[in-house]
Amino acid sequence: MLSWPQGLCVKLCGTLKDHQPRLCSTVAPPDEITINYRHGLPLITLTLPSRKERCQFVVKPMLSTVGSFLQDLRDEDKGVKSTAVLTADGSEIPASTLMGILLMNDFKLVINKITYDVRCPKKEKLSCEHTAEMENVKSLVHRLFTALHSEEFQKRRERRLLEKIDQLTGRLQPLEQMKARIEARSEAKTSGLLWAGLALLSAQAGAMAWLTWWVYSWDIMEPVTYFITFANSMVFFAYFIVTRQDYTYSAVKRRQFLHFFHKKSKQQQFDVAQYNQLKEELAKANESLGQVRHSLCLRMREELKEKN
Repeated sequence: MLSWPQGLCVKLCGTLKDHQPRLCSTVAPPDEITINYRHGLPLITLTLPSRKERCQFVVKPMLSTVGSFLQDLRDEDKGVKSTAVLTADGSEIPASTLMGILLMNDFKLVINKITYDVRCPKKEKLSCEHTAEMENVKSLVHRLFTALHSEEFQKRRERRLLEKIDQLTGRLQPLEQMKARIEARSEAKTSGLLWAGLALLSAQAGAMAWLTWWVYSWDIMEPVTYFITFANSMVFFAYFIVTRQDYTYSAVKRRQFLHFFHKKSKQQQFDVAQYNQLKEELAKANESLGQVRHSLCLRMREELKEKN
């Protein structure tokens, strides 16, 4: 003979309507931000301001930062204009702070000037030995992640540098052509000025010889040549006072070339400052590209040694 187990006998009194079950909801309020752990990773659940939908963000405590979490929030909901993370007493937390450190204590999340109090679940305290073991595991995972993604990061950086170099080269090409034309004209004017100086000295020497042997005598022309030589020395000294440079033919030529070059640049609206800036950026980009390729070559050699 079968008998009902004790405790399962239910006696209904009154109407069925009076005995409908009363359910107590455990779902979080729609505007509350909750933090739960799933598979060992924190799961932050919040309501998006624009879509009014609950959204979950998986956080990597040792890799994610406060800035990356806020950026993910803005990328998920374009209606999020301003975000910030504050401590319980209202101090702003830097964007470089790791999420693992943030989740140790309660904090405040500000979204579009609305402040939400976030309570972090307390994790069980681990023994010192277990804590040290976990830190070693985290360090090993971090090193593995860096090793696996270092080559990919270097290749992405190489592509970005190549794109930047192509862009800078394209911007420099018309400036290089204009600079070449200005340099050619400045060089021609400088050479013409030097030849004019040579012609003037030749004419002076010829005049002095004519006056010495055909018109006057050396007794008369000797003091004249002395004063001409002294006047030339005064001119050279005046050049040093004005320019703070020694009077040498190469320095005079370079100075005159630069004078013609800048004068021509203003006439043709050639921006020398912009050209120099682009050249510096191109040189830095080429230097960075060389460093990246050198790192990739070293990494390839290490991999070949490990295979052999």
